[in-house]
Formats: sequence, structure tokens, C-alpha cells
Amino acid sequence: MRAIQFTEYGPPAVLHTAEVPPPQAGPGRIRIAVRASGISPGETYIRAGTLRDVVPTTFPYRTGFDAAGVVDQVGDGVTGVAVGDEVFGMTTMAARGANADFAVLAAWAPKPPAWSWEEAGGAAGSVETATRVLDRLAVGAGDTVLVQGAAGGVGAVAVQFAVARGATVIGTASEGNHAFLRSLGAQPTSYGPGLVERVRALAPAGVDAVFDCAGGSLPDLITIAGGTAQVVTIADFAAAAHGVHMSHGVPADSTGTALGSAADPQAVHGLALAVALAAEGRLRVPVAAAFPLTEAAAAHELSESRHARGKIVLVH
Repeated sequence: MRAIQFTEYGPPAVLHTAEVPPPQAGPGRIRIAVRASGISPGETYIRAGTLRDVVPTTFPYRTGFDAAGVVDQVGDGVTGVAVGDEVFGMTTMAARGANADFAVLAAWAPKPPAWSWEEAGGAAGSVETATRVLDRLAVGAGDTVLVQGAAGGVGAVAVQFAVARGATVIGTASEGNHAFLRSLGAQPTSYGPGLVERVRALAPAGVDAVFDCAGGSLPDLITIAGGTAQVVTIADFAAAAHGVHMSHGVPADSTGTALGSAADPQAVHGLALAVALAAEGRLRVPVAAAFPLTEAAAAHELSESRHARGKIVLVH
């Protein structure tokens, strides 16, 4: 089968398509024939070598964490799913390898009929991350939440999940994405200088929680939240220096000192919630761009621009 991998750190050009043996579904796992898979912004850092001291990498490194496709193998002990079912889900953090013709999933849910393969292929990682952080922040009905970087793959899903919980959501994005954020249910504002004042004007009673999907603005976000306890970032590697929790899923034994926090438990229950919200027409998975599997390098280039609206996916 084809799989995307790299054998050295470097720019997107180090990614290449390799012919490798297909993985097998072990106990508690399923294998899918992949129809679409997601590009993870975190993997662009891994590929570039930025996280070499945080994420131990053995070459060749096969990319991809979330995918959607048709079940073609069911491991021992798995119930509730059968060969031929259409599903979306994610691999383990350690195994990855979803950017391939076949992928083994550790968590999955039925593909919502309303979603295209592209939407489903990029959904699981954003859904799990959004659920994990909103759970940690204990976001609920009546809360006001700021999502910094709300137009990206995780941010757009986080907005919709927070709205579904009954929260009022303020989202930051470039002005060209403000109408998009309104369509998701958020009050938009711009990031950058003056953010504290703009958010206070939108939420004079204060903000209960801040979900940072962009990085680089923690001092302002702490001021907006009135302290560090209600700020969680997934994008700022200086979090520990600011006393802010960085939520991630990399094995704790490799990140305790480098990121200042152990891995949070994966929120795989978010997948079932996503299915329910999609059935009600309350969850969209915005797709910024879809590339053929063989153009993974171009997909990584777009991801590194940090200007994509929604998720970047590979189609198989």
C-alpha cells in the first residue's frame, strides 16, 4: 500500500510516498480502506524537527492521525462494527500512519451521512481535541468562552461544540473570516493589539474560559480570563513559562519536562457526540483544502501558512 512518510527532518519536501506492507487490525482495533485523512498541524512541527526534544521520532515516520473510510478488517474483541461499515476515527498517538491506503483505528464512530469523505477524514482529531479542552475548562450553559484562532480546523469545531453546550462564544480570526465565524454561532473579533479591549467590549461581564488554538498571545489571554486557571492552549509551547496548561496527547513520559504538563486523557467520547450533533445539523467540519494523497508536501505547506480556514485533508 501507499503511505506518506519522511526519513529525515526538514521542509515539506522531505515527505514522500512509500510502498509499505499494510497494517493489521489487532485486538480492539479495526482497519479501514482510507477514503480521506487529515493533516495535523502538530505533525508539521514534528516533520520540521521543531519538536525533536519533545516527541521521540523513529525514522521512517509515517504521518496522519485521523481518517475516514470503509472497514475491511475487525480485530478480536471488537463489537458493534462490521466489514463494509463507513466510519471515521483516529489512530493511536504512537502509531499514527493514517495518511495511507489502509489505517488501523483505535477509536471510531459511524460516518455521519451528511458528511463528505473529506469532512469525515479530517474530523476525529479536531473533535477529540475540542472535547478534551472544553471538558478541562468545564465549559457549560451560560458560560462565555473565547476561542483564539477560531477559524482553523480545531477552532471551528470548538466553537460549535461550545455553542452546543449552551455557551456564548467569542472567536478571533482575520476579518475575512468573521462572516464564517458568525455562521458557526460565534461573535467574531480580530486578533492582535487591542484584543483585551475588544473582548471586554463584547463581554463586559467577563470571560469564563479561554481556548487558545493559535499561540503567541498568552499574556493577553490571561488578562482576559482574569488568571491562568481558565486558559488552556494547544498551540503555545511557552505555556509553562506563563503558568498555563498546554493540552496535548503525546505520551507523558516524553513530555513532562519539555512541555511542562503531562498528556491529558483522550476525549474519545467526543466522536459519538459529533455524530449526534451532525445528525441534528449542528456540526460542520470545514475543509480548507483537499489534496491527492501524493501531494502531501503541498498540504503541509498550506498547513504551515497558518491561514487555512478549517481542516486540510488528503483524498485517497
